[in-house]
Amino acid sequence: MSVLFVTGTGTEVGKTVATAAVAALAGRRVAVLKPGQTGVAPGEPGDAAEVLRLAGPAVTTRELARYPEPLAPDTAARRSGRPTLTPGQVAEAVAALAADHHPVLVEGAGGLLVRYDEDGHTLADMALATAALGLDVEILVVVTAGLGTLNTTALTAEALRARGLALRGVVVGAWPAEPDLAARCNLADLPAVAGAPLLGVLPQGAAAEGGDAFHALARASLAPALGGDWDAAAFTARFSPPLP
Repeated sequence: MSVLFVTGTGTEVGKTVATAAVAALAGRRVAVLKPGQTGVAPGEPGDAAEVLRLAGPAVTTRELARYPEPLAPDTAARRSGRPTLTPGQVAEAVAALAADHHPVLVEGAGGLLVRYDEDGHTLADMALATAALGLDVEILVVVTAGLGTLNTTALTAEALRARGLALRGVVVGAWPAEPDLAARCNLADLPAVAGAPLLGVLPQGAAAEGGDAFHALARASLAPALGGDWDAAAFTARFSPPLP
C-alpha cells in the first residue's frame, strides 16, 4: 500500500488507536496525516499527537486544519469562521508526504461520508482526488465489535464500492474483555458483510501505554497484511459461540 485512508463506521470507534497501531508496524518511513482535527483547542494535543505518543517519534505527522468544537469538520469550520478543506488540498498534502514516506496513513474524522466543506466533500472524495494523482489508495475501516456493527460496516463498504475505492479490510477498534454473543458472532460475519478481510482486533484499553508496549500490542492485534502476527481464523474460532 502507498496510501491508506483510515475511516470508521462512526465516531469514537478507535480510529486513532488503529492508525497508530498500523503506523507502529509500518517501518521508519511512515507518515500520518490528519486533514481536519475537530474538538481540540489551539495548543492542545490532537490525534496526531496521540499517534506519536503511541507509535513513537519516528512517525512523521501532519495536521492540515483544526477546529475547536467537536462537530463535523464542515460545521465546525463554519462556526469557527475558519476555511474548510478541499479534496485537492488534502490530495496535494498526501502526495507531498508520499514523495519520501511509505506508507502514508490518512485518518479521517468520524465516518466515511462526514462533510468537510460546504460542497459536501467527504473523506471518500479526498481518497479519489489522491488516486487521481496516480497514487495507490486503499481504505481501512475501523468498526465496533457489538450489535449494530454489521449494518454500519455494510453501508460503509457499499459506499466504497459505489465510488470505486478499494477496501483493504476492517479492524475492530475496541474488543471488550468480556465479549457478548453479538460481538462473538460478528467476528465471522464482518468479513462477509464488508466483502473484505478482518485484519485485526484491538483490545479495549489499547492506548494505555505507548512505546515498546504498544508496538508489541499492535503486532499481536493486527494481521500480517498490516505488519502483525494476529491470526484471524484462530481468533474467530476461539470466540465462535456453539450453536444452540
